[in-house]
Amino acid sequence: MRFSRRRILIDGTPSLVMAGEVHYFRLPRREWASRLDWLLDAGCNAVASYMPWLVHELPDGTIDLDGSTAEHRDVQTFLDLAEERDLLVIARPGPFVMAELKNEGIPYRIYEQHPHVHPVGWDGAPAPTRTIDYLSPDFLGEVDRWYAAIMPVLAGRVAAVQLDNEIGMLSWVSNTPDLTEVVLADFAEWAAERFDVHERYGRWPVGRSPEAPSLAFHHDLSDYMRSRYARYIAFLRERAQAYGVDGPFLINIHGTGDGRGRTYPIGISQLYRGYQGLPQLTSGSDHYLGDLTVGNVADLYVGNAFMAAVHDADQPLTSLEFEAGTGDYGEDLGRLVPPSALDLKVRLCLAQGNRLINYYLFAGGYNWPLDVPSGDGNDRIAFTGERHGFAAPIGPEGRPNLSYPALREVTRTVRGVAGLLADMDEEHDGLALGFVPDHYLTEYRHPGDSARAEVVADLERFRGMGGRDVLARALLLSGFSFPAVDVQAAELPPVLVLAGASTLAAAVQRRLADHVRSGGRLLLAGLLPQRDVDGAPCTILADALGLKPGPVVYGGADRFPSVRGESFEVRVDVLQPLTGAGETLVREVSSGAAVGVEVRAGAGRAIVLACDYPCHLDFWTGLLARLGVRPRHTHDAPAPGIVVTSTVDGAGRRLVHLLNVGPVDQSFVLRRDGEPLFGGSPIRLAARSGAMLPVGVGPVAWSTCELAGLTEDGVLLRRRYPGEAAAFAGPVRAPDGASVSLTPDGLTLVRWTCAPAEPGELAEVRCGP
Repeated sequence: MRFSRRRILIDGTPSLVMAGEVHYFRLPRREWASRLDWLLDAGCNAVASYMPWLVHELPDGTIDLDGSTAEHRDVQTFLDLAEERDLLVIARPGPFVMAELKNEGIPYRIYEQHPHVHPVGWDGAPAPTRTIDYLSPDFLGEVDRWYAAIMPVLAGRVAAVQLDNEIGMLSWVSNTPDLTEVVLADFAEWAAERFDVHERYGRWPVGRSPEAPSLAFHHDLSDYMRSRYARYIAFLRERAQAYGVDGPFLINIHGTGDGRGRTYPIGISQLYRGYQGLPQLTSGSDHYLGDLTVGNVADLYVGNAFMAAVHDADQPLTSLEFEAGTGDYGEDLGRLVPPSALDLKVRLCLAQGNRLINYYLFAGGYNWPLDVPSGDGNDRIAFTGERHGFAAPIGPEGRPNLSYPALREVTRTVRGVAGLLADMDEEHDGLALGFVPDHYLTEYRHPGDSARAEVVADLERFRGMGGRDVLARALLLSGFSFPAVDVQAAELPPVLVLAGASTLAAAVQRRLADHVRSGGRLLLAGLLPQRDVDGAPCTILADALGLKPGPVVYGGADRFPSVRGESFEVRVDVLQPLTGAGETLVREVSSGAAVGVEVRAGAGRAIVLACDYPCHLDFWTGLLARLGVRPRHTHDAPAPGIVVTSTVDGAGRRLVHLLNVGPVDQSFVLRRDGEPLFGGSPIRLAARSGAMLPVGVGPVAWSTCELAGLTEDGVLLRRRYPGEAAAFAGPVRAPDGASVSLTPDGLTLVRWTCAPAEPGELAEVRCGP
């Protein structure tokens, strides 16, 4: 496996990798073959697994990888079984693996023999998690010992290796930066190379208890941690290569939670310097969004777009933990994710260019007892009890649950067109969503710093997808297909859409101002920035646009700010009056002050919407139309919930990707650049379903039936409804239950008037007289 042009090449051919996570170490050896066979039955062509240091190391420090002490340690036989089935292997050897294991998969011995590797945080308090100072020489020495054992076993036998797992996650979720004496000394050296530390921080050394306000210190500490993570990743890669593994390598990104992806970019912000621009190394997502709905579909889309924004021209999108089961992780029936969610999420990710998806967890198993009892109440390798993965499509006892049929269906569906998907790119609509990595440097805040808490709250409210997430949601549900761009470093596109917050670095404000003045167009939604990352007043962008922001007005229990655009009044939760140049588009109702304006600056234009306007799709498409951008795909669906994008390859073959994430069935006509697609035939999408419709693929000019594959003399189409049709460039033999006629433009039209025997029925259309 190699990475090139954001594709995964296998034996030089662009390929789609569909994997499932099977934990061999949680199953008896006799069960391994059956779990791999379930993967094959589902249509997967790869298997992934953690390889936990905790499991393979014995109490005396020796390492068993061949099962000589216990069969569940026999990773070599597991690799043999995968090879016999032509399954690619995605190896995940840590050193951290999480997976509900004790110590996150680190042997107890490491903490016992090197207690100093467990860091302290704010005010010298010990870290509440089982994290470790990643760059501690003693820890790195132990990691090298583990890699010296596991990497030669993997060399030449696996397709890719994930380096560690969720780097930086434990310190973020516990608000506990690593602040050992060694780390503080290293940070001091890092800061001294960049700033006059006494001038920037006031008191030096700052230490573990910064005096409030300490905005510059907090920002710089998080930025410094990026460099530590990058050095750690570089160490792991170098040692893996030293022991015979040449990659490619993967870094997984953490951050979804509570069914949302709003904090997901924190993981990107923490880790991107560790992989950005490095050959044969890319990032992969961890997706735990539960259901996919109108409310959170933009979370997934934007998460993928932000990942891609910091990739280079070769680094593909991947997903290393793609939530696949029922969601009943606590075995308490507190949540059940509908199986349709898996279908929707797979389709959306593949439409955005994901080349590898690893269903996590695909098969459950058991947590064996530790070699030495821990006295923690269960004495097993993990804290979930004896059984593990009870929500997985294949349960611990090897039986499929309600999520397996959906997984099998969507995997086999996409494998039917894998040759197309693997070499296609998403088509975009002439605008990009701005990604500000530093807006996500919010993982740490000293508990005594109220100024830091205020800045973080402001960023959390407005960054990324915009206030109430309306900005990104409106773009996606209006039909726009869009990438993201790193506004701190990348070349800015002609039209940029950015969620504004009160804090924005001076350098970024300057880039945006220069962009507009030189002819660029900007939609800034949220607040007009007024301060730099260190808290200093900074209005470079506002000054360039000729605007002066007033005090921010927030709604509350007895205050209901409202604004008026072109039509009626709408309630908002926050607004910022604007004075200065430009045409007023939106006004505050009570004062008449402008809160939305269009201004000209130099050769460019900007629209500043300083309020959290509701998700009225016509309003948002109208704003973008003023900047000269319209979605190429439009439709007349009666209710919100349709997501549409398209992918195309170098030969001009195209797939139109449609999702209905709404709760009702929909029928609509789809248009591209104003012209009806599919001969104007209506498209039907059941609630919570998707379709990939071909345009110019092989003999198919277009089809409202999903393409299931190409045959030697025709195509396979997947039928769901009566009235579906497909047009061909030449003659075809009429399939059962269909009529054949000619269209006005000379295409051969095949139309089925009867319903399929069952939804998803395959119909073969053969070409020729």
